Amino acid sequence: MIPYENLKRLNAPFTEAFHEKFNKVLDNGHYILGSELESFEKEFAAYHSVNSFLGISNGLDALILSLKACNLPAGSEVIVPAHTYIATILAILNCQLKPVLIEPNIHTYNIDVTKIEEAITPKTKALMIVHLYGKACDMDEIMRIKEKYNLYLIEDCAQAHGATYKNKLIGTFGEFAAFSFYPTKNLGALGDAGGIICNAPEHVRTIIQLRNYGSEIKYHNEIVGYNNRLDEMQAGFLSVKLKYLDEMNAHRNKLAKLYFDNLKDDFILPDVNEDHYDVFHIYNIRHEKRDDLQKYLADKGVGTAIHYPIPPHRQNALKGENIKGEFPLTDEIHNTTLSIPCSFSHTEDEVLQVIEILNNY
Repeated sequence: MIPYENLKRLNAPFTEAFHEKFNKVLDNGHYILGSELESFEKEFAAYHSVNSFLGISNGLDALILSLKACNLPAGSEVIVPAHTYIATILAILNCQLKPVLIEPNIHTYNIDVTKIEEAITPKTKALMIVHLYGKACDMDEIMRIKEKYNLYLIEDCAQAHGATYKNKLIGTFGEFAAFSFYPTKNLGALGDAGGIICNAPEHVRTIIQLRNYGSEIKYHNEIVGYNNRLDEMQAGFLSVKLKYLDEMNAHRNKLAKLYFDNLKDDFILPDVNEDHYDVFHIYNIRHEKRDDLQKYLADKGVGTAIHYPIPPHRQNALKGENIKGEFPLTDEIHNTTLSIPCSFSHTEDEVLQVIEILNNY
């Protein structure tokens, strides 16, 4: 059996360092907003060559606090891709804002930048883009639109730790960049975890307050806030793994190259472009008989996943939320996409086995 993911095996190389970090935090007796979080925040900021990164409880909360810090009027419109995990859209709705869904580019699966401007109205206040599957969006065009219409830019970087666009790391383009460190991510914690890169000092202060009951000084609450802090233990574990992020991404790229070089033409493979360094959080293929293909692979002992079986605009949670329009390209991707093993936990031999099985389909 080749599982889609094996978190125990993925984290095995870090076990000794995790135990050391656990004992350090336990002995320190300071479990919230302590030295481990401060260290990880500085290390993650340094990795991206930015001034400020703040640890947050999870990726959804990171998106919500980023939007809250923009202080947009209720009902403001936020441009967002139709093809994304629903969390991106839930963040907008939880801030009493209106999501305006844009179809994807059928090749990259990211937001189709040629369709953004036609959706902009006087109520449009922000762009929330998603670097889906580990591929950066077309940032030249997005930045042009952002500047032309004076919009906030929030990057959803949940699936793209370490990815670049024209040698510039994602997460360093907009006012805010939200990260998830869910255990399966390229940089994954051992539980829920997230964070925000933010550039402007006033935004940094706002996020610091929002994540901690609206307070910078204990028992002094300046604004209405939340409890969205990244705890010391997860910060410590992430600090251990951050040192190996580039190595883990390089391994994913090595496995992806095996797929690119050896899979037969029956499958639609991910788009590649010299302007992008993709980190393959997800290596997806597309096939018109996706469900049959998935069953075939399962019967042969190969684990797969679908990202995602139901698009956001067809979720019951979004009925009645003014999600208007038809999204045929999004539907097409969701009906044909299949994610196959491509993780730091997989070996080249395992991927070659998957390739042989796929090519016999």
